[in-house]
Amino acid sequence: MSASVDLADFLPAYLAETEELLGMGHRQLLAMEASIRRGQAHPRAVRELFRAVHTIKGLSAMVDVEPIVDIAHWMETCLRHADRAGGRLPEASVEPLMEGLREIEQRVRQLAAGKQASPVPPGLLARLEALDAESAPGGGASKPAPAALMLEEAVASRLSAAEREQLATGATGGRRAVRLDFIPGADRAANGVTINSVRERVAPLGETVKVLPLSGAAVGGGGLTFVLLLLTEASDAALLEAAGGPPASVRPLAAVAPQAPALAPLPESALVEEEPEEARRGGGSLRVDVSRLDEALERLAALVVNRSRLTRAVAALTAAGAPTRELQAILQENARQLRDMRTAILRLRMVRVGDVLERLPLLVRGLRRSTGKSVRLELDVGDAELDKAVADRLLPALVHLVRNAVDHALESPEARRAAGKPEEGVVRVASHGRAGGLLDLTVADDGRGVDARAVATRAGVPVPATPDALLEVLCRPGFSTRDAANATSGRGMGMDIVHRIIVDQLGGELGMETRPGAGTTFRLRVPLTITLLDALVFECAGLRYAVAVGSVEELIEVDAARRVWPAGAGGVALLERRGSTVPLLGLARLLGRGEADGHGGGSVAKALLVRQRGELVAFGVDRLVGQQEIVLRPLEDPLVRVPGVVGATDLGDGQPTLVLDLAALGLARGGGAPHQRRAPAQEERRLA
Repeated sequence: MSASVDLADFLPAYLAETEELLGMGHRQLLAMEASIRRGQAHPRAVRELFRAVHTIKGLSAMVDVEPIVDIAHWMETCLRHADRAGGRLPEASVEPLMEGLREIEQRVRQLAAGKQASPVPPGLLARLEALDAESAPGGGASKPAPAALMLEEAVASRLSAAEREQLATGATGGRRAVRLDFIPGADRAANGVTINSVRERVAPLGETVKVLPLSGAAVGGGGLTFVLLLLTEASDAALLEAAGGPPASVRPLAAVAPQAPALAPLPESALVEEEPEEARRGGGSLRVDVSRLDEALERLAALVVNRSRLTRAVAALTAAGAPTRELQAILQENARQLRDMRTAILRLRMVRVGDVLERLPLLVRGLRRSTGKSVRLELDVGDAELDKAVADRLLPALVHLVRNAVDHALESPEARRAAGKPEEGVVRVASHGRAGGLLDLTVADDGRGVDARAVATRAGVPVPATPDALLEVLCRPGFSTRDAANATSGRGMGMDIVHRIIVDQLGGELGMETRPGAGTTFRLRVPLTITLLDALVFECAGLRYAVAVGSVEELIEVDAARRVWPAGAGGVALLERRGSTVPLLGLARLLGRGEADGHGGGSVAKALLVRQRGELVAFGVDRLVGQQEIVLRPLEDPLVRVPGVVGATDLGDGQPTLVLDLAALGLARGGGAPHQRRAPAQEERRLA
């Protein structure tokens, strides 16, 4: 067994855990920065960030990523001093620490892309080392001479100067510097004793300075030994037990040093009570690669299609007079089981919206520094969840909206003072789930609002009369209100990207409300999942189509005697609905598959009511087939993508069936929605 193969096996787990720790580190550092501005200490955030950086350092050492080890070492040293100072961090330390996290993140991405981690910028290490000197207790007071270390060449040659100093200084400070050798093997792995479990069990017993994999003959016949270099106050017996017992071994690296003052204890509020072993056995979490969940969903999709085929076969047998009562019962039970399985798999794929948006505070912090504006981000996302595939597409759209809000919408502090507003602007992101498998999100600011006249002049179009028309102009490819691009905006891509993601890729809705001098609110509505969904299947002009149930507000019968009210409607048929009129569009005409009558309604029997730019529009179809679960195959190729067609599905007959976005189809084919209006009394009598 070679060392290189084993380390390659650890890389996916390393990347997953390091990314999680970096996210937590960014949150804690932002919390520390907020506390510094209030003149308060934040011991919990300091300790949690210290632990995150320390774990990143240990993991990186285990897979030989020395640049990350070097950055994490000096960050850890600075945070150790802040921890001993009761959670107080100098304000000047925040930016170098933030830069350190960014540099670690960049190298993690390089490793994920199969590249080597680039060397550390010399200036960064110098700044972090300067933080150590500035924040060390006692300033330039003399320190005890470090203890002499007893290291064999194979280990000593792979230690950096910083790690040697850490071991020697730690041994002088009252802890023992020891070497714990763990030898992996099949029998130990079968009992759950691996290098990862050993590292986790050793962590509470001391500080892990480095984990080194050494290849070569080992005790017990193994070909690989993991050497854990520790600073600890625990006994050898406790360390051996954490390593699973023999053939693990412990040996000292330095003589026992005199005791030094212990690390300042955490306040009571920061202590975490140890969880009972019985409780841990039934809980915890398990990381699963997204590709495995995608594979499970693909298998489920195949089962859904087969169930549709089976349903059609049973229906044919029933029509032929065969006894199918028992088959019908089995089909119903199978449908229930598949729906339960679908729910279980989708729950595995669901992520909290709060986790999706955790990078936005970091984005706003950077924009605050680059624009010189004072801005506060408010997140109100609750416990809403959505599918990982939707989340990955949604985040870039939200990033563009927040960036535009800070860079375009919010005024400078001076302008806000002159307008009678607080100097600090507010950007608020909120979300909540709603019935029908949809998620509503809003991105609002209290800035200057959108000047419709200025936008129209810039675009060379008439002044938009409605917010939706104004939004259409803003979403034009290449349109920007800036004369020159800067690092944040001005390239005319942001709103175009938002529209393509929300409307074209996710089949959602995008709306806007703006008030001059008061601010702008963008409203987004996206499906929770885009793979498996409940759909209404209908026939139109001899072909079957499907539409997501969540996008249809109502199904109504179209009575030919009461259907048409053409006066003043511009040739569009109107349908009476509870005293109001709704535009009726013949879907066959929109699809180019049939001629509608003079009023555009055609000889339709059913209508699907859909919101189009906030107004109800009825789409006339020939026959409603029913509701069923479908597997959506999005049209990704831009050469075959058509406005209003979100994808295709197989209803069990082996033939592709188009899945429509009726609102987008109506807009793309010129089926605009006139405003609903109340029918006058005499016209109501005509309709009656």
